[in-house]
Amino acid sequence: MLIDIGPLRHNAAFRLLFASQFISGLGTMVSYVAVPWQLYQLTHSNAQVGLLGLVQLAPVVVCGLLGGAVADRVDRRRLLIGSEALMALCVAGLVANALTATPSALAIYALVALLQGASGFHRPALEALTQKLARPEEFAAVAALSSVRGTVGMVAGPALAGLLLARWGALGAYLFDCATFIAAILFLVGIPRQRIGRVERPLARPHMLADLAEGVRFAWARPALMGTYIVDVVAMAFAFPIALFPAMAAADGRTESVGWLLSAMSVGALLIGLFSGWAGRVKRHGRAVVVAAAVWALAIVALGFAPSLMLGLVCLAAAGAADMVSGVFRGTIWNETIPNALRGRLAGIEMISYLTGPLVGNVRAGFMADAWGVSAALWAGGLLCLAGVIATGFALPRFWAYRSSSGLGTR
Repeated sequence: MLIDIGPLRHNAAFRLLFASQFISGLGTMVSYVAVPWQLYQLTHSNAQVGLLGLVQLAPVVVCGLLGGAVADRVDRRRLLIGSEALMALCVAGLVANALTATPSALAIYALVALLQGASGFHRPALEALTQKLARPEEFAAVAALSSVRGTVGMVAGPALAGLLLARWGALGAYLFDCATFIAAILFLVGIPRQRIGRVERPLARPHMLADLAEGVRFAWARPALMGTYIVDVVAMAFAFPIALFPAMAAADGRTESVGWLLSAMSVGALLIGLFSGWAGRVKRHGRAVVVAAAVWALAIVALGFAPSLMLGLVCLAAAGAADMVSGVFRGTIWNETIPNALRGRLAGIEMISYLTGPLVGNVRAGFMADAWGVSAALWAGGLLCLAGVIATGFALPRFWAYRSSSGLGTR
């Protein structure tokens, strides 16, 4: 039942990639907590914290598609290194802003938008390179390991962020993130070039817009893929609670609470991930995704009615566990059905799906909380999420019925 760590034991190149993204992800999660916390301190507005999602939306869509096409044309490792370097520069800008006597909220919005644009090139390169370094029979294990890697960062990162924010403010958090980017780049440089191989290219390379269109057509023609995207967008757009964490922490009276709230989701996800050995035996992946998303919705409804912070943390842990289950099976479906020549472009579409939902969800939560209160924003969003997830399962029966295949690209 324990997680399969075979790819880490037997694949040195994947081990270096895993280490680089573990370190980078830890720093990213520290800034992920610090940015809304700093903005809330400057504005005392849930709506303005929620607007962070709105300013990131266009970079997610544009750079996700463009980054996916680029990832299928160039050396994925170099693109990953370049993206990490650009993201480090954006965080350095947040450091500079935090050093001023009166930090600018406008500068935070602008730098976060640039950071999100850089991640639009980072994520497709990472997904395509990960698939290239793993064997098809390892895809379920790699999906679980990648989820656990991110989840450990989401447990430790917010907890560390709470300590850094309480002692040194946003400046300490951003400096830590910069340091992790440097360490991650050093690991990426160590990946042997011979393990990466050449990017598969047709003899007559079409225009990049044609590449993008090919990726969109591939996804559109496969209900199993479309279902993974739609369920995730629906779940996050209606029930993503993170924009409300600064207000919840302020109500609790402790700065550290903002880190605890985000870590609670990740603790639940981590527990599921560590005991994910059963995932390789599950064949009905479409149903697993839908059921997990429904459990996420119910956990957010319960959070809206939680009478204390402690019970709220339990609800968030349950939500995080459900999200981990959904993520493992969505990742497995992607790797089973997408050939590596298209992996970068489809990873860009995936990134749009799993980032658009949270960004829209933050905007929804922030404005709804200012209008009707934090509690109503939570439970009402959870109910809308539940209805949307169930509707998606009915609307896409081939996604609901999807069973795992033994070979890549067979469905």
